[in-house]
Amino acid sequence: MTNAIATVSLSGTLEDKLRAAAGAGFAAVEIFDTDFVASALSAGQVRSLLDELGLVCVLYQPLRDFEGMPEPLRARAFARARQKFETMRVLGCDKLLLCSNCAVQASGDRAQIVADFRALGDLAAEYDVTVGYEALAWGRHVNDHRQVWNIVQTVDHPNIGILLDSFHSLARRIPSASIRDIDPAKLVFVQLADAPLLDMDLLYWSRHFRSLPGQGGLDLTGYVAEILRLGYDGPLSLEIFNDRFRANAAGMVARDGMRSLDALRDAAARKLGRTPTMPARATIERVEFVEFAVASEDGDELRAMLQGAGFDRVGRHRTKQVELWRCGAANFVLNSEDHGFAASYRTTHGTAICAIGLVVSDGAACMARARALGVAEHESDMPAMPALRGVAGSLVYVIDAVAATTLWSDEFTMEEPTGGAAPDVVAVDHLAATVHHDEYLSWQLYWRALFDVQVQQPQDVIDPNGLVQSQAIQNAAGTFRITLNSTDARNALSARFLDQSFGAGFQHVALRVPDVAAAAPLLAARGLEPLPIAANYHDDVAARFGLGDAEAATLRHYGIMVDEEGPGRRYHQLYSRAFRRTFFFEFVDRTGYDGYGAPNATIRLTAQNRFRPTVVSD
Repeated sequence: MTNAIATVSLSGTLEDKLRAAAGAGFAAVEIFDTDFVASALSAGQVRSLLDELGLVCVLYQPLRDFEGMPEPLRARAFARARQKFETMRVLGCDKLLLCSNCAVQASGDRAQIVADFRALGDLAAEYDVTVGYEALAWGRHVNDHRQVWNIVQTVDHPNIGILLDSFHSLARRIPSASIRDIDPAKLVFVQLADAPLLDMDLLYWSRHFRSLPGQGGLDLTGYVAEILRLGYDGPLSLEIFNDRFRANAAGMVARDGMRSLDALRDAAARKLGRTPTMPARATIERVEFVEFAVASEDGDELRAMLQGAGFDRVGRHRTKQVELWRCGAANFVLNSEDHGFAASYRTTHGTAICAIGLVVSDGAACMARARALGVAEHESDMPAMPALRGVAGSLVYVIDAVAATTLWSDEFTMEEPTGGAAPDVVAVDHLAATVHHDEYLSWQLYWRALFDVQVQQPQDVIDPNGLVQSQAIQNAAGTFRITLNSTDARNALSARFLDQSFGAGFQHVALRVPDVAAAAPLLAARGLEPLPIAANYHDDVAARFGLGDAEAATLRHYGIMVDEEGPGRRYHQLYSRAFRRTFFFEFVDRTGYDGYGAPNATIRLTAQNRFRPTVVSD
């Protein structure tokens, strides 16, 4: 069973698409009819390019508006089919996708549809082609793969079979168990696409919001498991219509596509109880550290900010210009080396968060899965901490749970903290990454394919200068949480971060404490510069949540924000000012609350916007 991708899934010319597919490791492609028709290459030249790239065209698609047409449209439909068969013969392709008719002229007369397919089967036999009939979710008379299977059975022609497309089935909520009724010998081809769960016109949803498996909310694992249960051993192929993908680099989408299919196969095999070909998704136990690449001119200012945030230096690396700063269970690593990864990252991004370290239950298995999924590695000089490249170039260090027990004593000369009283940080609550719009889905796939995490309901956040999309990803235990934030609003805070930092990265670190109100005076005493929150906000929440006078006064005085998910389920947030308009810290507490304070995001963004540099015009 091979992986394939439809050329419609990728940006560029047909030549660009084929080269990107081959470069990502695909051995098979579907050629989208419009891509070929628009190409200046002849069928023979395309075949030569396929051969050069080591690709095989396993499907030509689609043939539209065929069955049930009146004359003269019926004769034209058969003429089109013959012309496509001629093209396919030169391409070396023996399978054609025919999608259910959407034309207003189409008849739903069952006898005519069956007769048309029998005649088409005879024509296809002349060219040794098999036609896969696909139910479009918005088909005029046929829009359910169960209808298609019934028609195919009635046609009973060796050159006519069924083609399954996950979007068309799952968008209409057709039970995947119905696939079990299909004769595997008649299953011609399988196309796959994920999608966010949206309530909209099916055609518009399909044409603009399909995504790679692992980037949406459809149950593709259950769908593919039913197909594998049949014994299907043909290609699993991606057919993605997505506005982002049409604008993205074809190579990135193709690489993500290969990873998504490999991860999906693994998940489906596990669902069926079959022997997997790679280790399971890695279990993250916690965030062990956050690493900063530090420019020499920024070192003193950053250290002062960390001291204000409750951190003290507790160790120096034995051989490198690297310091360990700690507050409770949170570890920050300051890397000032003049060579190596942090130095190169600093050259591009300035002083910034360049890496995170994750403790996983089985480090070796995590790395093996990463290799199976094609995740790029970074050569680490610490055997206990192999490193993976993130989407935008930052690193994810993989630390085995056993190795983590002696990590700091092995690498650092430890020292006693001298900064005085500090909040009791019990964990890194979450990390927030600001990402380019065209990398938003790629970041999601990275985390979901490699680690045992789930996505939460996406949020639209209102920045004073535009809309920000936010997607939270977390593990079941809540010990690892990350939010991905993206916007195409040029003046939004997220966009300014991308400009300031010359690329995507982690913009803020949230630290969990037992009680933010108790932590606030300790932070104030240490000199933390908090983000000022408008008085109007505190007037509102005092009334909205029924706060007592003393509690309301404390929140107001320290700039603490509050939200709740129900009685007794509260969340408090205290933000620092940003370090040179790049990263900032947040202190949170949770009492039965699982979210991220989404209703307060606009308040926070508006407050941060007040510190936007003023542009003076001539």
